Amino acid sequence: MILGSVGFMFGTGGSALIAKTFGEGDKEKANKIFSLIIYISLAISIVLTVLAIVFMRPIASALGAEDQLLEDSITYGRLVAIAIPAFVLQTEFQILFATAERPKIGLYITIAAGVTNILLDALFIVVFSWGLFGAAVATAISLFVGGIIPLFFFGRKNSSLLRLTKTKFDGHALLRTITNGSSEFVNHISMSIVGVLFNMQLLKYAGVDGVAAYGVIMYVNMIFISVYLGYAVGVAPIISYHFGAKNSNELKGLLKKSVVIMGGFSLIMFALAQFLAKPMSIVFVGYDQGLMDMTQRALFLYAFSFLFSGVGIFGSSFFTAMNDGLVSALIAFMRTLIFQTGAVFIFPLLWGVDGIWLSVVLAEAMALLVTILFFIGNRRKYHY
Repeated sequence: MILGSVGFMFGTGGSALIAKTFGEGDKEKANKIFSLIIYISLAISIVLTVLAIVFMRPIASALGAEDQLLEDSITYGRLVAIAIPAFVLQTEFQILFATAERPKIGLYITIAAGVTNILLDALFIVVFSWGLFGAAVATAISLFVGGIIPLFFFGRKNSSLLRLTKTKFDGHALLRTITNGSSEFVNHISMSIVGVLFNMQLLKYAGVDGVAAYGVIMYVNMIFISVYLGYAVGVAPIISYHFGAKNSNELKGLLKKSVVIMGGFSLIMFALAQFLAKPMSIVFVGYDQGLMDMTQRALFLYAFSFLFSGVGIFGSSFFTAMNDGLVSALIAFMRTLIFQTGAVFIFPLLWGVDGIWLSVVLAEAMALLVTILFFIGNRRKYHY
């Protein structure tokens, strides 16, 4: 999660700055910024690789691994750590493909990486009987597929807007990239912290069944939230371009249409989650009636959060696209950490286990309110 957040930070922050520069009409500068971001993130990820390999044992021990599990964790972790640079590149390239107006290529590469992982898992584990070692090698190779192919694509002359070129260090551009992308970094780190807190509360109020139900919800949530994230990431370069070109009318129209679209998605996701609560519970935990009932109840309550989360996610992405990293980070920080942390400790005191599921609903509703206030408060500043 932490390593992925580095790629998201450079990808989203860089995309906003690059698209804005395109809007200002300076294609050469945009490509130099793009190249700088890739080179810097690659250098940072190599340092992270070395640190991960050197400190894998104490990290695994700190996370509770012991005896054979500790040795297995070290073996798997060090092998996968070799692919950290490719993983960081893959994460940011998936965002930058949209900026380069080639999102389909990003999709194809993602599919290729996933298929590679599946096929190599079957080959190394089933055919060669390499076990954990084989799983680690398969994962590492698939990450290289996802990260290195885009590097070759952008490294040569291509039909997209972006290409890797010679560049020079630009501290101002790098700082703006990191600032713009800080919300995504904060969001991923906060999600990790909130996940730990939720598990702690669920163990206290519902035992291991509660944790199992939460695992199902996270799978479902990841699928549903991806719809919001996909739109937010896809429209962000367009917003940045019009912001850089000072097309206020286009910007205003994009904002209105996006809010309406996100509102429509929210209603659809809510209805789907309600309709599929029982079938999904049966699929994931149908082997245990009590756990299935708890999961179905949890999904029913959690589904209400989808009514509010779409606009909140778009709001954070919108202000990142507007190169306003502070507002974007504030929305993300309050949405994923402040509101959820407070609610997950208070609501169970009032409603028990139901309060834990409802805490997300409150957090998303509060985040929606904050997002609307930021939209209103920044109208004159950004002329939308």
